[in-house]
Amino acid sequence: MILDSIKNLRNYEGLHPNFKKAIDFLLNSDLQNLPLGRNEICGDEVFANVMEAKPRGKEEVPLEVHRKYIDIQVPISGDEVMGYTPLEQLPAADYSEENDVALYPVGMLAASYFEVKNSMFTIFFPQDGHAPAVTPVPVKKIIVKIAV
Repeated sequence: MILDSIKNLRNYEGLHPNFKKAIDFLLNSDLQNLPLGRNEICGDEVFANVMEAKPRGKEEVPLEVHRKYIDIQVPISGDEVMGYTPLEQLPAADYSEENDVALYPVGMLAASYFEVKNSMFTIFFPQDGHAPAVTPVPVKKIIVKIAV
C-alpha cells in the first residue's frame, strides 16, 4: 500500500508498465467533471471508476481485496478515511472472479485506519486488504484500475 500527495504521483510511474497511462489520466483530466461510472483509458488494462461514496462508519465498510487489478484511489471532493490490513493477516474469503473482489464480513475492522485528503492518493496492490470510503459526508472519488 502507498499513501502520498498527488504532487508526487509521477514518482510511481515505474512500478508497473501501465502506471504511466493511469497517472497521465489522473494528472491531465478534469477530475471534478468526470461522469460517474466507468471512464475508459485503455480497455480492460486501465480504466477509471468514478463514484460517490455515501456516508459510512468503519463498522459499515467491508474489507476487500482484488487479484486482477491494482487500485489507485483519489478522493476528489473531500477527505475520506481508509482502512488497511495486509492480506497475509486476513482469513480466507470467497472471491468473485467476475467482480475481482473478495469481501470480508461487514463489522470486521481493518488493522489500521488513515485519512486521505483530496490532495492525496492511495495505491492498493493485490496483497493489500482495504476498506475504502469511510466518511461522515458524501465524497466523490476516482478509482483507477490497473490490470496486474
